[in-house]
Amino acid sequence: MTVLDDIKDYPWTGLIAGVLPPRLAAKLPPKFQATSQQIVPAASIAGNALTIVIAIMTFLACLTAGGVYMINQSANAWVDDIASEITIELDPLNTADIEKKMTLVALFLAKQRGVTRVKPLSADDSAKLLEPWLGSTAALSALPIPRLIAVEIDRSSPPDIDLIKNALNQNFEGVTLDDHRRWQSEIKLITRSTALGGIAVLGLVAAATIAVIVSATRSAMATNRAVIEVLHFVGATERFIASEFERHFLGLGVRAGLAGAFAAAIAFLLLPFLMYLLGGGAVTEAETRRLLGSGELDLGGYILLVGIVVVVAALCMITSRFGVFRVLKNYA
Repeated sequence: MTVLDDIKDYPWTGLIAGVLPPRLAAKLPPKFQATSQQIVPAASIAGNALTIVIAIMTFLACLTAGGVYMINQSANAWVDDIASEITIELDPLNTADIEKKMTLVALFLAKQRGVTRVKPLSADDSAKLLEPWLGSTAALSALPIPRLIAVEIDRSSPPDIDLIKNALNQNFEGVTLDDHRRWQSEIKLITRSTALGGIAVLGLVAAATIAVIVSATRSAMATNRAVIEVLHFVGATERFIASEFERHFLGLGVRAGLAGAFAAAIAFLLLPFLMYLLGGGAVTEAETRRLLGSGELDLGGYILLVGIVVVVAALCMITSRFGVFRVLKNYA
């Protein structure tokens, strides 16, 4: 019951005044006004420096989370595309009449259950698939490029891939079926590795933010030690003193978090333009777009940035609260 009473009696409405700048907080309705003046000065050199540090931490956290989110979204879309297709490869060295063989294989595949579309690629289409890596050159026409057949499958009722593979091996020579399972597993591995790396970076940012808040709390309490001792003398509880520091650091965390998230949002808005400027040629630009997609965050990505601001503000508030209680024990 102590914890429930603590939550019930907490001055939640007073926190709103701590989030807003003093001029805006003074215009709030009376029930949202703080019941007392802030112990910690709202604007000080240490406070301004701390605001900049937390804004930078939030900016880095938003860049990391947004980057991981984009890569995950792009990878999921890529896996969905890969899972909905299989590729048939015909070796051009094992047959003289490759076009006839392409037609026979395409007709065979079109009759299979679960196959929705069969699209034989011409020699020019196969050569264009190599242009991002080899460039556009006349030497491609002299290379024995394998002929490909793109087969779209019904994901709701997929065909028996092993059965089709065995049938192709028995009826056609030099035909290979690729169901892209290896690519799917590699994409998922890269995505998981990126997510783990992003979580590690976010953990480091959170640890650095906690350390900065703890240091700032101790500094603020040392600066206002005389005020705190007077409050103790007149009977102020530890909860009251802690709430004053929470109000200060919550407002600081929200303002700094919004500044960092806003800067990150601008960076993501400019990312497609930067990708175009720093593309470094067709190969690099193509690979970057395959990894990050268009380089733009969707609505879910921007909601994620807002969530990071909430986490940063809560982290500032909770860390300052525990820091105050720990220092007050030394006063006692």
